[in-house]
Amino acid sequence: MENNSKNKFLVPLVISCFFAGGIFIGTQFSPKIVFQSPAEETNSKFSTILDVIEDKYVDEVDHDLLIESSIEGMIKKLDPHSQYIPPQDLEKVNEQLDGKFGGIGIRFLIHDDTLVVTHVLDHSPSKKSGLLAGDRIIQVDDSLLTNKTVTNQMVMDLLKGVAGTDVELIVYRHGEVKNILITRGSIPISSIDANVMLTNDIGFIKLNSFTNNAGDEFVEAAKELKDLGMKSLIFDLRNNGGGYMHAATKIVDQFLPSGKLIVYTKGRKSKTDEYFSTSGGILLDVNVVVLINTLSASASEIVAGAIQDNDRGLILGRRSFGKGLVQDQTPFNDGSALRLTISRYYTPTGRCIQKPYGENVDYENDYLSRYENGELMNEDSIKYDESLKFTTQGGRVVYGGGGIYPDIFVPNDTLGASYYLTDLYYSGAFNHWAFKLLDYKRFKWKSFDKFNASFNVSESMFNSFIKYSNINLGVVIDQSGMNKSKRIIKNRIKAEIARHLFSENGYYKIDTKNDLDVQTGLKELIK
Repeated sequence: MENNSKNKFLVPLVISCFFAGGIFIGTQFSPKIVFQSPAEETNSKFSTILDVIEDKYVDEVDHDLLIESSIEGMIKKLDPHSQYIPPQDLEKVNEQLDGKFGGIGIRFLIHDDTLVVTHVLDHSPSKKSGLLAGDRIIQVDDSLLTNKTVTNQMVMDLLKGVAGTDVELIVYRHGEVKNILITRGSIPISSIDANVMLTNDIGFIKLNSFTNNAGDEFVEAAKELKDLGMKSLIFDLRNNGGGYMHAATKIVDQFLPSGKLIVYTKGRKSKTDEYFSTSGGILLDVNVVVLINTLSASASEIVAGAIQDNDRGLILGRRSFGKGLVQDQTPFNDGSALRLTISRYYTPTGRCIQKPYGENVDYENDYLSRYENGELMNEDSIKYDESLKFTTQGGRVVYGGGGIYPDIFVPNDTLGASYYLTDLYYSGAFNHWAFKLLDYKRFKWKSFDKFNASFNVSESMFNSFIKYSNINLGVVIDQSGMNKSKRIIKNRIKAEIARHLFSENGYYKIDTKNDLDVQTGLKELIK
Protein backbone atom coordinates (compact mmCIF):
# COMPACT_ATOMS: atom_id res chain seq x y z
CA MET A 1 0.00 0.00 0.00
CA GLU A 2 1.56 3.29 -1.06
CA ASN A 3 0.31 5.71 1.55
CA ASN A 4 2.53 8.55 0.33
CA SER A 5 0.70 8.74 -2.97
CA LYS A 6 -2.49 9.34 -1.07
CA ASN A 7 -0.99 12.23 0.83
CA LYS A 8 0.23 14.90 -1.49
CA PHE A 9 2.17 16.77 1.13
CA LEU A 10 4.40 13.74 1.75
CA VAL A 11 5.49 13.21 -1.86
CA PRO A 12 8.44 15.67 -1.85
CA LEU A 13 9.76 14.06 1.34
CA VAL A 14 9.57 10.56 -0.13
CA ILE A 15 11.27 11.60 -3.34
CA SER A 16 14.06 13.49 -1.59
CA CYS A 17 14.75 10.46 0.62
CA PHE A 18 14.70 8.20 -2.43
CA PHE A 19 17.31 10.29 -4.24
CA ALA A 20 19.41 10.65 -1.09
CA GLY A 21 19.46 6.86 -0.80
CA GLY A 22 20.99 6.56 -4.26
CA ILE A 23 19.25 5.12 -7.31
CA PHE A 24 21.99 3.57 -9.43
CA ILE A 25 23.54 0.45 -10.82
CA GLY A 26 27.17 -0.26 -9.92
CA THR A 27 28.98 -1.99 -12.73
CA GLN A 28 32.61 -1.62 -11.82
CA PHE A 29 34.94 0.17 -9.42
CA SER A 30 38.10 1.87 -10.65
CA PRO A 31 41.36 1.85 -8.65
CA LYS A 32 42.22 4.91 -6.56
CA ILE A 33 43.55 7.75 -8.66
CA VAL A 34 44.38 11.40 -8.27
CA PHE A 35 42.27 13.30 -10.78
CA GLN A 36 44.11 15.39 -13.37
CA SER A 37 42.22 17.23 -16.09
CA PRO A 38 43.76 17.33 -19.56
CA ALA A 39 42.18 20.74 -20.13
CA GLU A 40 45.04 22.89 -18.82
CA GLU A 41 43.46 26.14 -19.96
CA THR A 42 40.26 25.34 -18.06
CA ASN A 43 42.28 24.38 -15.00
CA SER A 44 44.12 27.66 -15.18
CA LYS A 45 40.85 29.61 -15.42
CA PHE A 46 39.38 27.74 -12.47
CA SER A 47 42.51 28.32 -10.36
CA THR A 48 42.56 32.01 -11.27
CA ILE A 49 38.92 32.47 -10.24
CA LEU A 50 39.60 30.67 -6.98
CA ASP A 51 42.65 32.87 -6.31
CA VAL A 52 40.67 36.04 -7.04
CA ILE A 53 37.88 34.99 -4.68
CA GLU A 54 40.32 34.22 -1.88
CA ASP A 55 42.24 37.45 -2.49
CA LYS A 56 39.37 39.93 -2.91
CA TYR A 57 36.08 38.49 -1.62
CA VAL A 58 34.45 40.57 1.12
CA ASP A 59 34.35 37.73 3.68
CA GLU A 60 36.61 34.87 4.65
CA VAL A 61 36.04 31.83 2.44
CA ASP A 62 36.46 28.09 2.98
CA HIS A 63 38.79 26.92 0.21
CA ASP A 64 37.81 23.25 0.46
CA LEU A 65 34.12 24.10 0.51
CA LEU A 66 34.49 26.12 -2.70
CA ILE A 67 36.22 23.20 -4.41
CA GLU A 68 33.57 20.70 -3.27
CA SER A 69 30.73 23.00 -4.32
CA SER A 70 32.30 23.52 -7.75
CA ILE A 71 32.58 19.78 -8.31
CA GLU A 72 28.99 19.18 -7.24
CA GLY A 73 27.75 21.97 -9.52
CA MET A 74 29.63 20.53 -12.47
CA ILE A 75 28.26 17.00 -11.92
CA LYS A 76 24.67 18.29 -11.66
CA LYS A 77 24.94 19.57 -15.24
CA LEU A 78 25.37 16.00 -16.57
CA ASP A 79 22.40 13.83 -15.56
CA PRO A 80 20.30 13.12 -12.46
CA HIS A 81 22.32 10.09 -11.37
CA SER A 82 25.95 11.10 -11.77
CA GLN A 83 27.03 12.04 -8.28
CA TYR A 84 30.01 13.33 -6.32
CA ILE A 85 30.14 11.73 -2.87
CA PRO A 86 32.11 13.64 -0.21
CA PRO A 87 34.43 11.68 2.14
CA GLN A 88 32.07 12.00 5.12
CA ASP A 89 29.25 10.32 3.18
CA LEU A 90 31.02 7.59 1.25
CA GLU A 91 31.35 5.04 4.06
CA LYS A 92 27.62 5.13 4.81
CA VAL A 93 26.72 4.86 1.12
CA ASN A 94 29.08 1.92 0.57
CA GLU A 95 27.80 0.13 3.67
CA GLN A 96 24.37 -0.18 2.13
CA LEU A 97 25.76 -1.61 -1.09
CA ASP A 98 28.37 -3.86 0.49
CA GLY A 99 25.65 -5.28 2.71
CA LYS A 100 27.61 -5.16 5.97
CA PHE A 101 28.94 -2.88 8.68
CA GLY A 102 30.86 -3.10 11.95
CA GLY A 103 28.51 -3.33 14.92
CA ILE A 104 26.86 -5.50 17.56
CA GLY A 105 23.77 -6.77 15.70
CA ILE A 106 20.64 -5.33 17.28
CA ARG A 107 17.59 -3.33 16.30
CA PHE A 108 16.68 -0.64 18.77
CA LEU A 109 14.01 1.90 19.59
CA ILE A 110 14.10 5.06 21.69
CA HIS A 111 11.03 4.34 23.79
CA ASP A 112 9.93 6.72 26.57
CA ASP A 113 13.33 8.46 26.29
CA THR A 114 15.11 5.15 26.89
CA LEU A 115 17.20 3.08 24.48
CA VAL A 116 15.55 -0.34 24.25
CA VAL A 117 16.49 -3.46 22.30
CA THR A 118 13.66 -4.66 20.04
CA HIS A 119 15.49 -7.45 18.19
CA VAL A 120 18.77 -9.31 18.64
CA LEU A 121 19.96 -10.68 15.30
CA ASP A 122 20.70 -14.38 15.07
CA HIS A 123 24.41 -15.32 15.17
CA SER A 124 25.33 -11.73 16.07
CA PRO A 125 27.87 -10.61 18.71
CA SER A 126 24.96 -9.42 20.86
CA LYS A 127 23.30 -12.83 20.68
CA LYS A 128 26.52 -14.56 21.72
CA SER A 129 27.01 -12.12 24.60
CA GLY A 130 23.54 -12.69 26.05
CA LEU A 131 21.80 -9.42 25.17
CA LEU A 132 18.02 -9.90 24.95
CA ALA A 133 15.11 -8.20 23.25
CA GLY A 134 13.45 -5.98 25.84
CA ASP A 135 16.72 -4.94 27.51
CA ARG A 136 17.13 -1.25 28.35
CA ILE A 137 20.61 0.04 27.54
CA ILE A 138 21.46 2.70 30.10
CA GLN A 139 25.17 3.13 29.36
CA VAL A 140 27.55 2.48 26.45
CA ASP A 141 31.19 2.48 27.55
CA ASP A 142 31.55 5.80 29.41
CA SER A 143 28.45 7.40 27.89
CA LEU A 144 25.51 7.42 30.29
CA LEU A 145 22.25 7.48 28.31
CA THR A 146 19.90 8.40 31.13
CA ASN A 147 19.00 12.00 31.94
CA LYS A 148 19.78 13.15 28.41
CA THR A 149 18.06 13.33 25.04
CA VAL A 150 18.99 10.19 23.12
CA THR A 151 18.88 10.23 19.30
CA ASN A 152 19.16 7.44 16.74
CA GLN A 153 22.37 8.96 15.38
CA MET A 154 23.89 9.11 18.85
CA VAL A 155 23.14 5.43 19.40
CA MET A 156 24.60 4.38 16.04
CA ASP A 157 27.75 6.42 16.67
CA LEU A 158 28.21 4.64 20.01
CA LEU A 159 27.44 1.08 18.92
CA LYS A 160 28.94 0.92 15.44
CA GLY A 161 32.67 0.48 15.06
CA VAL A 162 35.46 -1.62 13.63
CA ALA A 163 34.89 -5.36 13.83
CA GLY A 164 37.02 -6.85 16.59
CA THR A 165 36.77 -3.87 18.94
CA ASP A 166 34.94 -4.12 22.27
CA VAL A 167 32.00 -2.16 23.60
CA GLU A 168 30.69 -2.45 27.16
CA LEU A 169 26.98 -2.06 27.85
CA ILE A 170 25.15 -1.58 31.10
CA VAL A 171 21.60 -2.82 30.71
CA TYR A 172 18.50 -2.88 32.88
CA ARG A 173 16.51 -6.12 32.67
CA HIS A 174 13.39 -6.66 34.76
CA GLY A 175 14.77 -5.10 37.95
CA GLU A 176 18.39 -6.18 37.48
CA VAL A 177 21.37 -4.21 36.19
CA LYS A 178 23.85 -6.20 34.08
CA ASN A 179 27.23 -5.45 32.53
CA ILE A 180 27.60 -7.02 29.09
CA LEU A 181 30.85 -6.91 27.11
CA ILE A 182 30.38 -7.31 23.36
CA THR A 183 33.06 -7.67 20.69
CA ARG A 184 31.85 -5.98 17.55
CA GLY A 185 31.58 -8.06 14.40
CA SER A 186 30.77 -7.69 10.72
CA ILE A 187 26.99 -7.35 10.69
CA PRO A 188 25.23 -8.31 7.45
CA ILE A 189 22.58 -6.00 6.05
CA SER A 190 20.12 -8.45 4.57
CA SER A 191 18.63 -7.59 1.20
CA ILE A 192 15.73 -9.95 1.94
CA ASP A 193 12.94 -8.45 4.02
CA ALA A 194 10.81 -11.59 3.91
CA ASN A 195 10.65 -15.07 2.42
CA VAL A 196 7.44 -16.80 3.44
CA MET A 197 4.80 -19.14 2.11
CA LEU A 198 1.47 -17.37 1.60
CA THR A 199 -0.36 -20.58 0.67
CA ASN A 200 0.67 -24.22 0.52
CA ASP A 201 2.37 -23.68 -2.84
CA ILE A 202 2.75 -19.90 -3.35
CA GLY A 203 5.80 -18.20 -1.89
CA PHE A 204 6.59 -14.54 -1.30
CA ILE A 205 10.02 -12.88 -1.36
CA LYS A 206 10.52 -9.17 -0.73
CA LEU A 207 13.87 -7.73 -1.79
CA ASN A 208 14.73 -4.30 -0.40
CA SER A 209 17.91 -3.58 -2.41
CA PHE A 210 20.44 -5.13 -4.75
CA THR A 211 23.43 -5.28 -2.42
CA ASN A 212 26.65 -7.07 -3.23
CA ASN A 213 25.22 -10.22 -1.60
CA ALA A 214 21.63 -9.89 -2.86
CA GLY A 215 21.99 -12.55 -5.56
CA ASP A 216 23.25 -15.19 -3.14
CA GLU A 217 20.66 -14.19 -0.51
CA PHE A 218 17.86 -14.48 -3.04
CA VAL A 219 19.00 -17.95 -4.09
CA GLU A 220 19.07 -19.13 -0.47
CA ALA A 221 15.63 -17.66 0.21
CA ALA A 222 14.20 -19.29 -2.92
CA LYS A 223 15.72 -22.67 -1.99
CA GLU A 224 14.10 -22.49 1.44
CA LEU A 225 10.69 -21.87 -0.10
CA LYS A 226 11.12 -24.59 -2.70
CA ASP A 227 11.87 -27.02 0.11
CA LEU A 228 8.54 -25.97 1.63
CA GLY A 229 6.69 -26.82 -1.59
CA MET A 230 6.72 -23.53 -3.52
CA LYS A 231 5.44 -23.86 -7.07
CA SER A 232 4.70 -20.16 -7.69
CA LEU A 233 6.38 -16.98 -6.42
CA ILE A 234 5.31 -13.40 -5.79
CA PHE A 235 8.56 -11.42 -6.02
CA ASP A 236 8.16 -7.99 -4.42
CA LEU A 237 10.39 -5.21 -5.83
CA ARG A 238 8.22 -2.31 -4.74
CA ASN A 239 10.17 0.65 -3.33
CA ASN A 240 13.44 -1.07 -4.29
CA GLY A 241 15.73 1.64 -5.65
CA GLY A 242 18.32 -0.72 -7.14
CA GLY A 243 22.00 -1.43 -6.56
CA TYR A 244 24.48 -3.73 -8.26
CA MET A 245 23.83 -5.03 -11.77
CA HIS A 246 25.51 -8.36 -11.06
CA ALA A 247 22.97 -9.03 -8.30
CA ALA A 248 20.11 -8.33 -10.72
CA THR A 249 21.48 -10.63 -13.42
CA LYS A 250 22.10 -13.45 -10.94
CA ILE A 251 18.50 -13.24 -9.75
CA VAL A 252 17.07 -13.23 -13.27
CA ASP A 253 19.35 -16.14 -14.12
CA GLN A 254 17.40 -18.33 -11.68
CA PHE A 255 14.23 -18.01 -13.81
CA LEU A 256 15.61 -18.46 -17.35
CA PRO A 257 17.02 -21.39 -19.30
CA SER A 258 20.55 -21.09 -20.62
CA GLY A 259 21.36 -18.57 -23.38
CA LYS A 260 18.59 -16.00 -22.83
CA LEU A 261 19.53 -12.32 -23.00
CA ILE A 262 18.98 -10.61 -19.65
CA VAL A 263 20.22 -7.07 -20.34
CA TYR A 264 22.83 -5.21 -22.36
CA THR A 265 24.63 -1.91 -21.89
CA LYS A 266 26.29 0.54 -24.25
CA GLY A 267 27.72 4.04 -24.04
CA ARG A 268 29.79 6.59 -25.93
CA LYS A 269 33.13 5.32 -24.61
CA SER A 270 32.19 1.91 -23.23
CA LYS A 271 31.71 -1.14 -25.42
CA THR A 272 28.44 -2.99 -25.63
CA ASP A 273 28.22 -5.63 -22.91
CA GLU A 274 25.61 -8.38 -23.06
CA TYR A 275 24.52 -10.51 -20.12
CA PHE A 276 23.03 -13.94 -20.81
CA SER A 277 21.46 -16.56 -18.57
CA THR A 278 23.42 -19.68 -17.72
CA SER A 279 22.35 -23.22 -16.97
CA GLY A 280 21.26 -24.33 -13.54
CA GLY A 281 18.58 -21.80 -12.62
CA ILE A 282 16.67 -23.10 -9.61
CA LEU A 283 13.31 -21.47 -10.46
CA LEU A 284 12.81 -22.67 -14.04
CA ASP A 285 9.63 -24.52 -13.08
CA VAL A 286 8.24 -21.82 -10.77
CA ASN A 287 5.56 -19.40 -11.97
CA VAL A 288 6.38 -15.80 -11.06
CA VAL A 289 4.59 -12.49 -10.56
CA VAL A 290 6.85 -9.48 -10.02
CA LEU A 291 5.44 -6.53 -8.04
CA ILE A 292 6.64 -3.04 -8.98
CA ASN A 293 5.62 0.53 -8.24
CA THR A 294 6.76 4.06 -8.95
CA LEU A 295 9.76 3.71 -6.64
CA SER A 296 11.08 0.49 -8.20
CA ALA A 297 14.22 1.62 -10.03
CA SER A 298 17.39 0.60 -11.90
CA ALA A 299 18.29 -2.99 -10.95
CA SER A 300 14.64 -3.62 -10.08
CA GLU A 301 13.76 -2.55 -13.59
CA ILE A 302 16.42 -4.81 -15.08
CA VAL A 303 14.79 -7.79 -13.35
CA ALA A 304 11.25 -6.77 -14.30
CA GLY A 305 12.28 -5.98 -17.89
CA ALA A 306 14.08 -9.29 -18.35
CA ILE A 307 11.18 -11.31 -16.94
CA GLN A 308 8.73 -9.39 -19.14
CA ASP A 309 10.75 -9.41 -22.38
CA ASN A 310 11.49 -13.12 -22.08
CA ASP A 311 7.78 -13.85 -21.51
CA ARG A 312 8.77 -15.53 -18.28
CA GLY A 313 6.21 -14.05 -15.88
CA LEU A 314 3.77 -11.25 -15.15
CA ILE A 315 4.67 -7.74 -14.00
CA LEU A 316 2.01 -6.35 -11.68
CA GLY A 317 1.48 -2.94 -10.08
CA ARG A 318 2.23 0.55 -11.37
CA ARG A 319 4.79 1.95 -13.81
CA SER A 320 8.30 1.83 -12.39
CA PHE A 321 10.64 4.77 -11.83
CA GLY A 322 12.40 4.86 -15.22
CA LYS A 323 16.13 4.77 -14.45
CA GLY A 324 18.13 3.27 -17.29
CA LEU A 325 21.55 4.84 -16.71
CA VAL A 326 24.60 2.89 -15.50
CA GLN A 327 27.17 4.40 -13.15
CA ASP A 328 30.83 3.61 -12.60
CA GLN A 329 32.44 4.57 -9.28
CA THR A 330 35.91 6.12 -9.10
CA PRO A 331 37.33 6.61 -5.58
CA PHE A 332 39.82 9.37 -4.72
CA ASN A 333 42.67 9.54 -2.23
CA ASP A 334 40.80 11.89 0.12
CA GLY A 335 38.04 9.32 0.68
CA SER A 336 35.54 10.84 -1.73
CA ALA A 337 34.23 9.23 -4.91
CA LEU A 338 32.68 10.05 -8.26
CA ARG A 339 29.76 8.06 -9.60
CA LEU A 340 29.63 8.86 -13.28
CA THR A 341 27.08 7.67 -15.81
CA ILE A 342 29.02 5.73 -18.44
CA SER A 343 26.31 3.88 -20.36
CA ARG A 344 22.63 3.07 -20.71
CA TYR A 345 21.14 -0.35 -20.20
CA TYR A 346 18.60 -1.98 -22.51
CA THR A 347 16.10 -4.76 -21.90
CA PRO A 348 16.22 -7.86 -24.14
CA THR A 349 13.80 -6.38 -26.70
CA GLY A 350 15.99 -3.27 -26.99
CA ARG A 351 14.06 -0.95 -24.69
CA CYS A 352 15.81 1.87 -22.87
CA ILE A 353 13.50 2.67 -20.01
CA GLN A 354 15.25 5.86 -18.87
CA LYS A 355 12.69 8.64 -18.47
CA PRO A 356 13.44 12.10 -19.92
CA TYR A 357 15.70 14.50 -18.02
CA GLY A 358 17.27 17.89 -18.64
CA GLU A 359 16.88 21.57 -17.86
CA ASN A 360 13.22 21.70 -18.86
CA VAL A 361 12.21 18.51 -17.05
CA ASP A 362 11.18 18.43 -13.39
CA TYR A 363 12.83 15.06 -12.85
CA GLU A 364 12.59 14.81 -9.09
CA ASN A 365 8.89 15.65 -9.03
CA ASP A 366 7.90 13.04 -11.59
CA TYR A 367 6.14 11.07 -8.83
CA LEU A 368 4.00 14.10 -8.04
CA SER A 369 3.20 14.53 -11.73
CA ARG A 370 2.01 10.94 -11.97
CA TYR A 371 -0.14 11.48 -8.90
CA GLU A 372 -1.69 14.65 -10.29
CA ASN A 373 -2.45 13.24 -13.74
CA GLY A 374 -4.22 10.25 -12.22
CA GLU A 375 -1.77 7.58 -13.40
CA LEU A 376 -1.50 5.97 -9.96
CA MET A 377 -5.22 5.32 -9.84
CA ASN A 378 -6.34 4.88 -13.44
CA GLU A 379 -4.65 2.82 -16.14
CA ASP A 380 -6.24 4.97 -18.84
CA SER A 381 -4.18 7.93 -17.59
CA ILE A 382 -0.87 6.25 -18.47
CA LYS A 383 0.71 7.81 -21.56
CA TYR A 384 2.48 5.40 -23.89
CA ASP A 385 5.00 6.55 -26.49
CA GLU A 386 4.01 4.61 -29.61
CA SER A 387 7.41 5.34 -31.18
CA LEU A 388 8.99 3.25 -28.39
CA LYS A 389 6.80 0.20 -28.90
CA PHE A 390 8.43 -3.25 -28.87
CA THR A 391 7.16 -6.81 -29.16
CA THR A 392 8.48 -9.84 -27.30
CA GLN A 393 9.00 -13.20 -28.99
CA GLY A 394 5.77 -14.33 -27.38
CA GLY A 395 3.88 -11.45 -28.99
CA ARG A 396 3.54 -9.27 -25.89
CA VAL A 397 3.64 -5.51 -26.60
CA VAL A 398 5.99 -3.57 -24.30
CA TYR A 399 7.08 0.05 -24.18
CA GLY A 400 10.28 1.95 -23.45
CA GLY A 401 11.03 5.52 -22.51
CA GLY A 402 9.95 5.93 -18.91
CA GLY A 403 9.95 2.84 -16.76
CA ILE A 404 8.58 -0.69 -16.95
CA TYR A 405 4.85 -0.72 -17.68
CA PRO A 406 3.05 -3.51 -15.79
CA ASP A 407 1.19 -6.30 -17.58
CA ILE A 408 -1.49 -6.05 -14.91
CA PHE A 409 -2.21 -2.57 -13.61
CA VAL A 410 -3.26 -2.32 -9.95
CA PRO A 411 -4.25 1.13 -8.65
CA ASN A 412 -2.94 2.52 -5.40
CA ASP A 413 -4.97 0.99 -2.62
CA THR A 414 -6.82 3.90 -1.03
CA LEU A 415 -9.42 1.78 0.74
CA GLY A 416 -9.10 2.65 4.39
CA ALA A 417 -6.48 5.35 3.83
CA SER A 418 -6.61 8.54 5.87
CA TYR A 419 -4.39 11.35 7.11
CA TYR A 420 -4.88 9.91 10.58
CA LEU A 421 -3.42 6.57 9.48
CA THR A 422 -0.42 8.38 7.98
CA ASP A 423 0.11 10.26 11.26
CA LEU A 424 0.14 6.94 13.11
CA TYR A 425 2.71 5.51 10.69
CA TYR A 426 5.08 8.45 10.94
CA SER A 427 4.82 8.75 14.72
CA GLY A 428 6.14 5.20 15.14
CA ALA A 429 3.01 4.37 17.12
CA PHE A 430 2.77 0.74 15.99
CA ASN A 431 6.39 0.01 16.91
CA HIS A 432 6.15 1.72 20.32
CA TRP A 433 2.84 0.07 21.16
CA ALA A 434 4.13 -3.39 20.24
CA PHE A 435 7.17 -2.98 22.49
CA LYS A 436 5.03 -1.72 25.36
CA LEU A 437 2.52 -4.56 25.02
CA LEU A 438 5.20 -7.25 24.86
CA ASP A 439 7.43 -5.90 27.61
CA TYR A 440 6.47 -8.64 30.04
CA LYS A 441 4.77 -11.05 27.61
CA ARG A 442 7.55 -11.59 25.10
CA PHE A 443 7.79 -15.33 25.68
CA LYS A 444 4.06 -16.05 25.79
CA TRP A 445 3.89 -17.23 22.17
CA LYS A 446 6.38 -19.90 21.11
CA SER A 447 5.43 -20.10 17.43
CA PHE A 448 3.94 -17.86 14.78
CA ASP A 449 1.09 -20.28 14.07
CA LYS A 450 -0.02 -20.26 17.71
CA PHE A 451 0.24 -16.48 17.85
CA ASN A 452 -1.68 -16.01 14.61
CA ALA A 453 -4.45 -18.36 15.71
CA SER A 454 -4.90 -16.99 19.23
CA PHE A 455 -4.09 -13.30 19.06
CA ASN A 456 -6.74 -10.81 17.98
CA VAL A 457 -6.90 -7.05 18.43
CA SER A 458 -9.93 -6.52 20.63
CA GLU A 459 -11.92 -3.31 20.85
CA SER A 460 -10.40 -2.49 24.22
CA MET A 461 -6.89 -3.04 22.86
CA PHE A 462 -7.67 -0.89 19.83
CA ASN A 463 -8.96 1.91 22.05
CA SER A 464 -5.89 1.64 24.30
CA PHE A 465 -3.64 1.95 21.25
CA ILE A 466 -5.48 5.07 20.07
CA LYS A 467 -5.26 6.62 23.55
CA TYR A 468 -1.56 5.74 23.88
CA SER A 469 -0.75 7.25 20.47
CA ASN A 470 -2.52 10.45 21.46
CA ILE A 471 -1.11 10.91 24.96
CA ASN A 472 2.43 9.56 24.49
CA LEU A 473 3.16 10.39 20.85
CA GLY A 474 0.96 13.41 20.21
CA VAL A 475 -1.14 11.87 17.42
CA VAL A 476 -4.29 13.99 17.36
CA ILE A 477 -7.39 11.77 17.31
CA ASP A 478 -9.41 12.16 14.13
CA GLN A 479 -12.63 10.24 14.61
CA SER A 480 -13.51 10.16 10.92
CA GLY A 481 -10.04 9.00 9.89
CA MET A 482 -9.93 6.47 12.71
CA ASN A 483 -13.23 4.92 11.64
CA LYS A 484 -12.19 4.82 8.00
CA SER A 485 -8.82 3.18 8.75
CA LYS A 486 -9.87 0.93 11.63
CA ARG A 487 -9.47 -2.36 9.75
CA ILE A 488 -5.98 -1.42 8.56
CA ILE A 489 -4.95 -0.13 12.00
CA LYS A 490 -5.98 -3.39 13.66
CA ASN A 491 -4.13 -5.46 11.09
CA ARG A 492 -1.01 -3.32 11.44
CA ILE A 493 -1.07 -3.62 15.24
CA LYS A 494 -1.06 -7.41 14.94
CA ALA A 495 1.56 -7.36 12.18
CA GLU A 496 3.90 -5.14 14.20
CA ILE A 497 3.59 -7.35 17.26
CA ALA A 498 4.40 -10.33 15.02
CA ARG A 499 7.48 -8.46 13.78
CA HIS A 500 8.73 -8.02 17.36
CA LEU A 501 8.16 -11.70 18.09
CA PHE A 502 9.04 -13.39 14.80
CA SER A 503 10.98 -10.73 12.83
CA GLU A 504 10.10 -9.66 9.30
CA ASN A 505 8.63 -12.97 8.17
CA GLY A 506 6.05 -12.76 10.93
CA TYR A 507 5.19 -9.20 9.97
CA TYR A 508 4.68 -9.91 6.27
CA LYS A 509 2.61 -13.05 6.84
CA ILE A 510 0.01 -10.80 8.44
CA ASP A 511 0.52 -7.52 6.58
CA THR A 512 0.14 -9.10 3.12
CA LYS A 513 -3.44 -10.07 3.95
CA ASN A 514 -4.36 -6.40 3.49
CA ASP A 515 -2.01 -5.76 0.56
CA LEU A 516 -3.97 -5.24 -2.67
CA ASP A 517 -0.94 -5.90 -4.92
CA VAL A 518 -0.12 -9.17 -3.18
CA GLN A 519 -3.73 -10.30 -3.10
CA THR A 520 -4.12 -9.53 -6.82
CA GLY A 521 -0.93 -11.50 -7.49
CA LEU A 522 -2.33 -14.46 -5.57
CA LYS A 523 -5.49 -14.41 -7.68
CA GLU A 524 -3.44 -14.41 -10.89
CA LEU A 525 -1.37 -17.38 -9.75
CA ILE A 526 -4.37 -19.36 -8.56
CA LYS A 527 -6.24 -18.97 -11.89
